[in-house]
Amino acid sequence: MNRLSFNLVAALLLLILSSSGAWADDYADTIKIFKEAGASSKFFNDSYGYAVFPTIGKGGVGIGGAHGSGRVYRKGAYVGDTSMTQVTVGAQVGGQAYREIIFFQNQAAFSAFKSGNFEFGAQASAVAITAGASAQAGTSGTAAGASATENRAATGKGGYQKGVAVFTVTEGGLMYEASIGGQKFSYEPRKK
Repeated sequence: MNRLSFNLVAALLLLILSSSGAWADDYADTIKIFKEAGASSKFFNDSYGYAVFPTIGKGGVGIGGAHGSGRVYRKGAYVGDTSMTQVTVGAQVGGQAYREIIFFQNQAAFSAFKSGNFEFGAQASAVAITAGASAQAGTSGTAAGASATENRAATGKGGYQKGVAVFTVTEGGLMYEASIGGQKFSYEPRKK
């Protein structure tokens, strides 16, 4: 049991260290990556808003977690802050960092996110994504696309599902995973 506890603590420490706060340029860099990454670029023109996470750190050994802080934009204007937490249970080992963007098709989807109770359900299936590939994840009908690294970012044909579209780009790390879990988001309006 001590070895399992040690591994869990080590994984969570990796998670905390890899998800440190992002600087303003990290947000601009992340937006630029997704604007240049194929299909995700079109969402900037027709979405009501989006949430940007420059770094989400993820780690686990049997039990894992992920965390990241982000900003929320409406019609291109920064309107609030968000954070994402995720707990996963299942066959998994390793750590990973990735960027994520969530597009909201309309005001209703945007308002649902801002409610503070927004989450992608635990029925999400694990999807292994390689460079240039995309997939429809089972996260409450959410579309997902990703690439192997931010330097070679290319998203697939993701589309809105229930008013939301999600894209990710791996920053680094290696994680074997066949787990289930849900991403849960908080929202706080921007302080002026």
